[in-house]
Amino acid sequence: MAVEQIQVQNAVVTKKDDKTRYDYLLIVVVMTLLLIGLMMVYSTTFAIDPDRPTYFFVRQLMWAGIGIVALVVMARTPYTFWRRLSVPMMFGVLVLLVAVLVFGPERFGAQRSLLQQGSLQPSELAKLVIILYIADWTSSKGDKIRQVTYGLIPFAVMLGVVTGLIVLQPDFGTAILIVSTALVMFFLAGADLLQLAIGSVVSTVTLLFLISQSSYASERMRSFVEGMIDPVGLGNYQVRQALIALGFGGVFGRGLGQSLQKLQFLPLAHSDSIFAVLGEELGLIGCLLVVALFTALAYRGFRIALKCPDNYGMVLAAGLTSWLIIEALINIGVVTASVPPTGIPLPFISTGGSSLVASLAAVGLLISVSRGERGESKRSHALFDFGRRDSRPRLPKSGDRPGPGRRRKSSNERAS
Repeated sequence: MAVEQIQVQNAVVTKKDDKTRYDYLLIVVVMTLLLIGLMMVYSTTFAIDPDRPTYFFVRQLMWAGIGIVALVVMARTPYTFWRRLSVPMMFGVLVLLVAVLVFGPERFGAQRSLLQQGSLQPSELAKLVIILYIADWTSSKGDKIRQVTYGLIPFAVMLGVVTGLIVLQPDFGTAILIVSTALVMFFLAGADLLQLAIGSVVSTVTLLFLISQSSYASERMRSFVEGMIDPVGLGNYQVRQALIALGFGGVFGRGLGQSLQKLQFLPLAHSDSIFAVLGEELGLIGCLLVVALFTALAYRGFRIALKCPDNYGMVLAAGLTSWLIIEALINIGVVTASVPPTGIPLPFISTGGSSLVASLAAVGLLISVSRGERGESKRSHALFDFGRRDSRPRLPKSGDRPGPGRRRKSSNERAS
């Protein structure tokens, strides 16, 4: 009797520990990126307005505080709770994206924010919400996701509506990011490879056509190509200044706060090009540190996805991780002249309130998935849901493979 009581007590303690555990390595990685970001925001903005040298820093600090609150709330809320809200949240985002086009002020030739200051961008919220929606939708499909009428066509329609509204702003960078993340999730959820290839080709052709019809995007593409052909010619001014900043930084950098390129030579030094200033002030060592931190984030995020107890959480964790890593890769690629300019920020580091809050909220969701708090969730079927079957995603989970001498039970055996 005493042995049984001890075993029950140990089981209760273990269950309690499982519910309260946090991925501390992931938290340390993200908080380190956030601290580096705050440091670089102050370094890149204190000279913009000598009368208010801390203006941008204080704003970013405020948004960081809001983002940390969002992270904590997301981390302590069972991730299955958000599944029932995926459909209303999706409709809400569509309304906001339309509102931006109708009521949003125009800044730098684009309508991306609901406020004149540009701190409230629905497209940043759309990144998070569409991942929640796709995770719900794909996990409700099961094997039907491999059928064109149940998989590819509804997926393309849903994705086309969201990205179409974002392209109209115009914001091609965010549209590319959302499509790339969605295709990764579609693949991991078990989509047919032929469907995925067709979707990728159609997306690429559509994107190139839209770019050719937009003077804003085509000019950026033209200047990028000219810069690739003739690096010392005109090319893209922002990219050339970013490369100059990285070159001046060398291995160890000029020192924190000592960048020269940020003094009106490098456009958008505190947002799109902040990685270039980081390279100039902290050198190659600083750049490699940031890359290593994002690599650690990718490792922890996909590890969480692999260990998730259900398909919804697996696709959700993989989508959140893909979003943050692809976004970082695009930003760094632009600064290093590897990809055309897109206007994509560097997660946790670039200035921008809505981007920072959305990124920290995504990390909170990752932590919630890692805790395995499943809770009770009433299903809210996705917009294009036509029924539900057991999902068979591509990411294997522990226990998926039968051991030696074992075989999987059929559905009839399981039912009996």
